Amino acid sequence: MDKAEKQKLSESDICDLFITPAIKQAGWDQFTQVRREVTLTPGPIIVRGNLSSRNKKKKKFADYVLSWQPGLPLAIVEAKDNKHGVSDGLQQALGYSEILDLPSAFSSNGDGFAQHNRAAADGEDIETSFGMNDFPDAESLYARYCLFHGVEPDEKPLVEQPYYLDSSGKEPRYYQVEAINRTIEAIAKGQRRVLLVMATGTGKTYTTFQIIWRLWKAKQAKRILFLADRNILVDQTLVNDFKPFGEAMTKVRNRKIDPAYEIHLGLYQALTGPEETEKTFKSVSRDFFDLIVIDECHRGSVSEDSAWREILDYFSGAIQVGMTATPKETEYESNITYFGDPVYTYTLKQGIEDGFLAPYKVIRIDIDKDVLGWIPPAGMVDDLGNPVEQREYNRADMDRILVLNQRTKLVATRVMQYLNATDPMAKTIIFCEDIDHAERMRKAIVNAAGKIARDNPRYVMRITGDSVEGKAQLDNFIDPEQPFPVIVTTSQLLTTGVDAKTCKLIVLDQTIKSMTIFKQIIGRGTRIDEDNNKFFFTIMDFKKATELFRDDAFDGAPVVIYEPDDDDDPVPPDPEEPDDDDDNVDDDTGSSTTKIVVSGVTARIIAERIEYVGSDGKLITESYRDYARTAIMSEFSSLDDFIRRWNEADRKQAIIDELEKHGVVLANLQEAVGRDIGDFDLLAHIAYDQPPLTRRERAEQVKKRNYFTKYGDTARAVLQALLDKYADEGIAAIEDTKVLRLQPFHGIGTPLEIIKGAFGGKAGYDAALSELEHQIYEQASNE
Repeated sequence: MDKAEKQKLSESDICDLFITPAIKQAGWDQFTQVRREVTLTPGPIIVRGNLSSRNKKKKKFADYVLSWQPGLPLAIVEAKDNKHGVSDGLQQALGYSEILDLPSAFSSNGDGFAQHNRAAADGEDIETSFGMNDFPDAESLYARYCLFHGVEPDEKPLVEQPYYLDSSGKEPRYYQVEAINRTIEAIAKGQRRVLLVMATGTGKTYTTFQIIWRLWKAKQAKRILFLADRNILVDQTLVNDFKPFGEAMTKVRNRKIDPAYEIHLGLYQALTGPEETEKTFKSVSRDFFDLIVIDECHRGSVSEDSAWREILDYFSGAIQVGMTATPKETEYESNITYFGDPVYTYTLKQGIEDGFLAPYKVIRIDIDKDVLGWIPPAGMVDDLGNPVEQREYNRADMDRILVLNQRTKLVATRVMQYLNATDPMAKTIIFCEDIDHAERMRKAIVNAAGKIARDNPRYVMRITGDSVEGKAQLDNFIDPEQPFPVIVTTSQLLTTGVDAKTCKLIVLDQTIKSMTIFKQIIGRGTRIDEDNNKFFFTIMDFKKATELFRDDAFDGAPVVIYEPDDDDDPVPPDPEEPDDDDDNVDDDTGSSTTKIVVSGVTARIIAERIEYVGSDGKLITESYRDYARTAIMSEFSSLDDFIRRWNEADRKQAIIDELEKHGVVLANLQEAVGRDIGDFDLLAHIAYDQPPLTRRERAEQVKKRNYFTKYGDTARAVLQALLDKYADEGIAAIEDTKVLRLQPFHGIGTPLEIIKGAFGGKAGYDAALSELEHQIYEQASNE
């Protein structure tokens, strides 16, 4: 094939005719080692107002991922058509190889390959080029991978232990593969304590399962203990992610460790307690477990006096893997000091940027008594007739020391105002100061909800440790198929371990000083559930808790604060006083403080603002309209450029599709503008402040110009019908030839009769349609 013909081929043709054969010729197995068109990330979700769309421009999509075996990727190959140079795709391939932590990146246009070798030795060329017949074989790239990751020959059997493949074809996401492989490699090298940091909602339990499965199947760990501190965590794991373990698995019950099983799932409360007789873990020998995985290991497990630490110390010879979304780093204690640096970290920010986690908007609401403070008048008594201390009460006092019933009512009213304006059936969690506050908030929500709560007694429920009825409804709240309860009030019980995929609103009426607690609470909303139309969530903040978003540590790399000298104990000391970071609170207890309850003091909202996650991960104040304007102007340098490219486009839908990749969805824009105007006018109005015309107005202007007279009767009838169709449905409707199968074209003829008889063939029809579109937008260049 000569160069001119080759340059006419599409990128897909170049892959089929040149790149794939070259890879196969090098000995790669097409079915087990070569994956084509691999979506690494779907692209972030853009949310503005109550509208959302996905920015597909930021989708990460690899043309080829080459693997030693499934789950063990070695290299990326990026393809380009032959109009590009051999190395034009190399930077893109290198970017993908970096996020997968692979040493090999290749690019090809069908003439040859360009290579970037991240494992190149000193003095060796990092980037090289070679012909289509010289692509390296799998053995060579696997050797390079092992060199890059320091995998020794005796470590390979464990590193190569296969993943569990489920019958549904579910594959781990790229970051899960990274987390699993880095953990297995660390253990293969003899590391006994391993820390994984993965944001809530990224599938830590599934990742844990694959790690345990591979170690179990490789006989590196024969008896395994999975530790958690919430019963629901254990029960969910038992029936979901860990189900393939089948009869080899059991839950620790009745303070008994049954040696007949190999996989043990247990609450630490079931394994230990303050009394020696409650220390069930001591009923087996210290070497009974080969592997212990601690879920949510930030929750006290690294404190010297922690019950979990007691278990970890007893089984100190076992491999210990800590899983957390919030590595605990305080002056006194550090997960990193105990486990070592994380072998892999995947943050909330990265999850949102990749499009695997739901972004959020924040509604910050200031109440006058919180912000301005409140001093009771002299001689004032509370609802029980007791004198109220003369001092200034502020936000930190509200619902902890001072209860203003009108304030509680105001919060409930504002929550229901938002839900009624968006979706009254959106699953909602309201975090309160304590059980007493959660009960009062439940009552206030019932009253504010009115008819819907009267008709459905389970519309709002309190789910706290002391409420048997509430806890019984937890599964129903989590289940997307169960409509009730819709709103739950809580204090601590729902901060972790609740996989509420459809939770769309999180209300913070709780004073939060701990980053750990804060991130866990926010984690309740980060899951995406496309089947139930959950693409983002809203945080309604009454207590300035989201000020923690301003903290670089909110999702930055964890840093060890405790730095012992050579002679110091490597384990951080216990804090002298209770630490605010200690979120392992017993939710069965109410407030220990006697509260001042006052009913007659009014409260009002004095400020409210809405912020969104920006492209840099920071919160910004911006509407969907503002976002669209920026995106449109990034695609078109000026109004003239937009008009020119619009008029030159064979299909206007192609421009609309390209803007949708940026996250600009015209239906969303119509809603934001609040007017039914045509696609062209909508975009020109939003981005360039042009006065918008409706489709009907543009169609009427075309009819006034009487340009149809140059066509025959049948062609004129067809074009007038197309113009009416445009006025009713828009430009996309008339660009699809299927429109000729619809009314009113039935009365004119079949599509073939219309195209051939009235326009002399497809070329004539396309030219006439192009002329019609030019007429529709002709005046745009003069406006």
